[in-house]
Amino acid sequence: MSRMKQKYNDIVPALREACGIANPMQTPKLEKIVISVGAGEEGKDTKLIQNMADTISLIAGQKAIITNAKKSVAGFKAREGAPSGIKVTLRGANMYNFLDKLISIALPRVKDFRGVPRRGFDGRGNYNFGLQEQLMFPEVVYDKIIKTHGMNITVITTTDDDKQAFMLLEKLGMPFAKGRN
Repeated sequence: MSRMKQKYNDIVPALREACGIANPMQTPKLEKIVISVGAGEEGKDTKLIQNMADTISLIAGQKAIITNAKKSVAGFKAREGAPSGIKVTLRGANMYNFLDKLISIALPRVKDFRGVPRRGFDGRGNYNFGLQEQLMFPEVVYDKIIKTHGMNITVITTTDDDKQAFMLLEKLGMPFAKGRN
């Protein structure tokens, strides 16, 4: 069992008490984590897209897939079937391992890090935030990177309440920024 899963099991009683939950099955849990990268102009270069997918696969510990555009949109210069991004969905042990690595290793390596923003909740108990570059993860070898890129991380929980999701992530150790940002 991973450290983060063990930590979740340890905080469940305190989380149920803080949220006022009587039924143990209603305790908020992590459902999945989705890591995504938009390709933008890089979508035209297949070597660069493959390098980005390999980097995200290294970070996640699971193979990332290259997503293709479903429709052509002239304003975005997107063609149907052209690569538009990369994503990977983590569940179970991979999810807990990635969250542990993100909280304990990657985020502290960010220069001038003041915490992740509190305003990333979507009203349905899910949390979104972005990272500017992938170099903070220890698996990434700087010499093999063609171009630095950011990524969006979405943490999906089983609760529909943002306050319960915030308490869950805070008790798991997510370093939220101080104040109301």
